[in-house]
Amino acid sequence: ADRRDVVGTVFEASADFARAAVARADGSGWARAPVTERAAILERAADAMQARMPILLGLIVREAGKSLPNAIAEVREAIDFLRYYAAQARSTFGPAQEPLGPVVCISPWNFPLAIFTGQVAAALVAGNAVLAKPAEETPLIAAEAVRLLHEAGVPGDALQLIPGGGEIGAALVAAPQTAGVLFTGSTEVARLIQRQLASRLSASGRPIPLVAETGGQNAMIVDSSALAEQVVADVIASAFDSAGQRCSALRILCLQEDVADRTLAMLKGALRELRIGRTDRLAVDIGPVITDEAKEGIGRHIEAMRALGCAVEQQPLPEESAHGSFVPPTIIEIDDIAQLRREVFGPVLHVIRFPRAGLDALVDAINATGYGLTFGLHTRLDDTVAQVTGRVKAGNLYVNRNVIGAIVGVQPFGGRGLSGTGPKAGGPLYLGRLVRVPPAFAGRVGSFPSALADFADWLAAEGEAEASAMARRCGDASALGVEMALPGPVGERNLYALHPRGWIGMRPATRQGLLRQMAAVLATGNRGVLQDMALPRGLPPHIATHFASRPEGPLGAVLVEGDAGRIGAAVRDVAGLLGPVVSVHAAGADGMYPLHWLLEEVSTSINTTAAGGNASLMMIG
Repeated sequence: ADRRDVVGTVFEASADFARAAVARADGSGWARAPVTERAAILERAADAMQARMPILLGLIVREAGKSLPNAIAEVREAIDFLRYYAAQARSTFGPAQEPLGPVVCISPWNFPLAIFTGQVAAALVAGNAVLAKPAEETPLIAAEAVRLLHEAGVPGDALQLIPGGGEIGAALVAAPQTAGVLFTGSTEVARLIQRQLASRLSASGRPIPLVAETGGQNAMIVDSSALAEQVVADVIASAFDSAGQRCSALRILCLQEDVADRTLAMLKGALRELRIGRTDRLAVDIGPVITDEAKEGIGRHIEAMRALGCAVEQQPLPEESAHGSFVPPTIIEIDDIAQLRREVFGPVLHVIRFPRAGLDALVDAINATGYGLTFGLHTRLDDTVAQVTGRVKAGNLYVNRNVIGAIVGVQPFGGRGLSGTGPKAGGPLYLGRLVRVPPAFAGRVGSFPSALADFADWLAAEGEAEASAMARRCGDASALGVEMALPGPVGERNLYALHPRGWIGMRPATRQGLLRQMAAVLATGNRGVLQDMALPRGLPPHIATHFASRPEGPLGAVLVEGDAGRIGAAVRDVAGLLGPVVSVHAAGADGMYPLHWLLEEVSTSINTTAAGGNASLMMIG
């Protein structure tokens, strides 16, 4: 907000220091601490963070330029992460959940406390020593979080703060002892990390886990049945809160032609009411973007769109903004989603109009961006909710509400495609990616997928009793079709579901390996891509249709059978693919593949008060 304000001093690590830190972490005895003790330490850290909220608020406002309401919400989210992961580990972990080893946590500047704490807490409670590399822009906030965790009981060699730039992150990732990486940032950097990790396997000969949460080209569709006043309030919050510097922030608003003029006029009026300035004042709505470089990049985009003839509406900047990196909140009217080549990470909202008859085509255009983080829908028609949410490909869906502020354990957060690898932060699967064998989940719902049941029957008829039993075990272990209601406030319905990922690459080395991979694909409702081996002879055609030699879209994951050489080759090949960051999975000692990672989590949050209210409340009393 004011470049003249010096918040503190940081000494950045060298590459040699980073490598030595990973070696120290590898010798930590943290994994031997009982899970109950690790969870108790996280809970003590949560209590300490709550007690020291004023100190943290000052740091967040001054170093990250956040408003006081945003800073308060961020501290609360960090506390939620500590308590949620402690409770999850205590209730789901057992002797089989052995830690991976040293885990590198690379966190962003836009949530310098919440995401930083969430990554670190999850890795620690799973028994892993942590190398925490905060964003270059916000190391002081991270240092305070680490200090609180150390005071709560985390040993110094189990949690080390490694401040520095991208070269320090690269040194940490490249260290031979690194056994996992948690990353939040750009898709481009996530791909670089994937390629780095592809050069080797873990000590157990398995691919090194990378959990990446990346950007999004987040859209909201508004039809003519939506309440305009509610739309305006939710759009202003979604697009401009935190100066648009949220991964979940709204970038593209799609207005049905019938209501576009009226809604846009109301939006522009609301835009003019926003107050811009130093975020240490409660009257301010929008603060600065993080750096002058970010400001210049956003400015170039706005001018480029203006040069294309797009209508641009901006709120003028006050005089006090001269000493900070402020960008005026901006609305740009565009003709086609394809005009946007990349995410613009700042207070810029693009608006497009669509005819009612073009709703499906609009959803297809949103999906075609390849991103899939958050998506919003405003409508009072149940049929439209079903039509759109069943078609759009995004990790977090919001109906008749804003698209920001996901709550830990209520709206698990994370995307698909170019927006991330999964599992979702603040969700039930996250800790499982940080141990060698994930804990069991809810299991299948109802009967097996029909194709899997038929496959198991066919194998039994062919005399493949062992393979048939394996297929049925896959069906028992698969959580396909799980849907549960998560806790939330009155007037809001929050659902969590597990869906197929789509196309799964298959790299078997033997006939038995092929049958096991086929069972894994069918048990999770996916389709398999098989290029180097033929399907079994006599396979019924209705089962064979679930497999192809070429995918019709990006791969969701890859299964590989074989020794370290085959696994390593698969990891390197997949790292060279364009598009999303794709995970590679090898079978466990029991021959089973980790079925959790062949499913996608989808969180849906519905404001039930917007379309008739919550009928269940009428039954109370």
